[in-house]
Amino acid sequence: MNILFIVPSYKPAYIYGGPIVSVARLAESLVQIGHTVTVYTTTANGPDELDMPLNEPVMMDGVRVQFFRRITKDHTHVSPALWKATWATVKDYDAVHIHSWWNFLIMGVSLICTMKGVKPVLSPRGMLCEYIFTNKNQFKKKLLHHTVGKHLLSRTYLHVTSHVEWNDCLKLNENWRGGLIHNIVDLPYDTGQPPVHQSNPAFTIGFLSRVDPKKGLDILIKALAGVDFPFVLKIAGSGDGAYMNELRELIVAEGLEAKVEWVGWKKGEEKFSFLADVDLFALTSHNENFAVVVIESLSVGTPVLVSENVGLSRYVKERNLGWVTTLGLKEVRARLTEAYRAQQERFRIRKDAVPIIREDFNEEKLAADYADMYRNVNNLPYKRTAV
Repeated sequence: MNILFIVPSYKPAYIYGGPIVSVARLAESLVQIGHTVTVYTTTANGPDELDMPLNEPVMMDGVRVQFFRRITKDHTHVSPALWKATWATVKDYDAVHIHSWWNFLIMGVSLICTMKGVKPVLSPRGMLCEYIFTNKNQFKKKLLHHTVGKHLLSRTYLHVTSHVEWNDCLKLNENWRGGLIHNIVDLPYDTGQPPVHQSNPAFTIGFLSRVDPKKGLDILIKALAGVDFPFVLKIAGSGDGAYMNELRELIVAEGLEAKVEWVGWKKGEEKFSFLADVDLFALTSHNENFAVVVIESLSVGTPVLVSENVGLSRYVKERNLGWVTTLGLKEVRARLTEAYRAQQERFRIRKDAVPIIREDFNEEKLAADYADMYRNVNNLPYKRTAV
């Protein structure tokens, strides 16, 4: 198949976090099983622009990537050049997959697809959950949704990566046709065993992600302030300086200066070594449509504690690979204590998680599932619950 991806930003714009990695891994995996993938994207890189050629495609790990200049420097990502190219070529592809929502670029692309009679696959990438819908610019989003958004969304085939995201999306359109396929994750140690976990002097909890209010790190800190066992919290990540200072002040106010370590951003092998070394990975987010880092942690055998708002919380519970909590401080504290005391359970998870993740997140199998979805967009029966 000849497949077109349209996304506001693409690697190396890693400033946008997990979706950049997920979209690129999917495109590359489809190429590896014999499909042709073209990506239309912009030069967006936060407030800056990527220094990439604009007049010709760039081959990146087998994927044909066409960068277009955006005329805005914000999250609207307006790019008339990309819209023009989409209008001229969108019917040339066997499948069109658009990623994200709530920016003029993608909504414009969706309109073009509708006008051209093309039904694209839409991966909202967490943009249609209640937290995002109501957290910022609530009035603008509701206005956009009720004027044009609802109509455009109804002309798409929905792809989600978790049951949490599926249920959120059905609140906007209960008749949406679509299905669930997990993200493809870049797993380490595919041909060998992950590093042996070394025991820590104190129970060590790890956090690795963008430091943002959405991640609920303040909840984790407050919950840890009330536990009665020795621990160390290692925070690997970066974010807005003002918000990070707020968290540092919270740590001081809770008397945890000696128990919290800021270890800086981790990537590549360093990231997986960090995850393997901690006793428990914790993510008490207000919302995550998927959370790649949960799979990355489990891929090296480290148990996880996640909030019920994390897309993979159902997977963690069903596979018995960690603990799931609400965001109430008492319950977070109780689940942390339970994980601390359950030493044998943590040992079991370290043994069982690696082969489970390798099987469930087999790259070739997942890529084939995506290809099947593209082939059947126009004739799959509606499913009220994701599969």
